[in-house]
Amino acid sequence: MHCLLIEDDHTTSELIRHGLERSGYAVETCHEGAGGLKQATEGQWDVIVLDRLLPGGTDGLDILAAVRSRGIDTPVIVLSALSSLDDRVRGLRSGSDDYLSKPFAFDELLARIEALTRRAARHGDPDQLVVADLQLDTRNRRVFRGHQQIALQPREYQLLEYLARHQGKVVTRKMLLAAVWGFHFDPETNVIDVQMSRLRNKIDKDFPVTLIQTVRGVGYTLQAP
Repeated sequence: MHCLLIEDDHTTSELIRHGLERSGYAVETCHEGAGGLKQATEGQWDVIVLDRLLPGGTDGLDILAAVRSRGIDTPVIVLSALSSLDDRVRGLRSGSDDYLSKPFAFDELLARIEALTRRAARHGDPDQLVVADLQLDTRNRRVFRGHQQIALQPREYQLLEYLARHQGKVVTRKMLLAAVWGFHFDPETNVIDVQMSRLRNKIDKDFPVTLIQTVRGVGYTLQAP
């Protein structure tokens, strides 16, 4: 499970990060608003833990509003010293899934995160992703183009599924690096180009319609013609 933690207090951030990592989570931390918004909107997360009082007078609820306005429904738990009833109600009405006041017990935070991720899992991802005549069976990780099954390597499948879940939208290199390789920076290699070339040879080469498109200077998109 991948967690994004946006928290300006380094001591609190390290406490949460170490606790979540001991519980099996992969945690990325950010200590300011602009970077937090960038990571929240460009990465793929199972849960986001979001502080409200961030440097520069940034309110975490503004980040939350920007995330929700882009159609991102990742579970978000707000963690804040702003603990009045009005603050908690405002946080929930702004699109958060939970609101925990500081000071807090880590065990309670962990239990709330586990509840959010269980709830998201019950909603479930669609078992079938369809783009034109391309079909992905996400439960069994099988791919078909028309009636032909296509064998993919694990990384190729991850790339294709990520593109399919964002079909019709432009996916940047940074988004792919974060979602498929777990990098939140560009390691300046051609790993994406190599994998994408292999994927295209399997998905598009022998078919009359090309589904994977390059958006020059930006990234890629998977879409029906």
